[in-house]
Amino acid sequence: MHTNNPAFDYNASGQDYAQFRQTDPRIAAYIHRALGDAVTLLNMGAGAGSYEPDDRYVVAIEPSAVMREQRRARGKRPALIGTAGNIPFDDQSFDAAMAMVTLHHWPDRHQGLRELRRVSRGPVLVLTFDPDALDRFWNARYFPELVAVEQARYPSIASICASLGGNTTVQAIPVPLDCTDGFQEAFYGRPEAFLDPAVRKAQSAWGFLPEGLEAVLVQRLAGALASGDWDRQYGHFRQQPDFTCALRLITAMP
Repeated sequence: MHTNNPAFDYNASGQDYAQFRQTDPRIAAYIHRALGDAVTLLNMGAGAGSYEPDDRYVVAIEPSAVMREQRRARGKRPALIGTAGNIPFDDQSFDAAMAMVTLHHWPDRHQGLRELRRVSRGPVLVLTFDPDALDRFWNARYFPELVAVEQARYPSIASICASLGGNTTVQAIPVPLDCTDGFQEAFYGRPEAFLDPAVRKAQSAWGFLPEGLEAVLVQRLAGALASGDWDRQYGHFRQQPDFTCALRLITAMP
């Protein structure tokens, strides 16, 4: 599947995003450890402020007015208006830089990643999903067209590492059963959540499906839940404490 523009229009459809996409403290612990002793931090594509540490000086950049307003409602620092392709700071202005589940919205990822590298004198952290692992989740059976959209939007892990350069490590992040950040894998053991249109609205991939297809996919899962087919095949996920699938934390040092 080809996606001409991977950017999701949060101004039009992101009004309730922060209600369902919140910092999960167990995922945040990996991020905050990777930041090391960095004190000053740039958060690019900051959204509503998820995963920003409260004990460091954070400068956030976010292009969407709706997302910037949700930051304010959550008591986060105001964000600058801008995009990743041209970060308005001098070289090595920050101890570290981060981009949290935002890279798949950037039209020019290479340029944006090079900009993050330029303004950070220390680590650059990217939280993203590995497109090669997205089909290891049971939603690939019920939502294959949705998975294809995601695979088309997420850049490969190798390409991210190449753009960042330096000494790069990749860590697979386990997702807890009661994850409070409502991306798709967060509901690996709570499949009924996908029947809620508000949950789907906070997952941008649904907005790239052809008209009418979302209803078909939702009904496909609803039928499997009603018949017991989902539970017969995947019911063990309801008690599985965590699930490691496609979520990755990339840390690049200069």
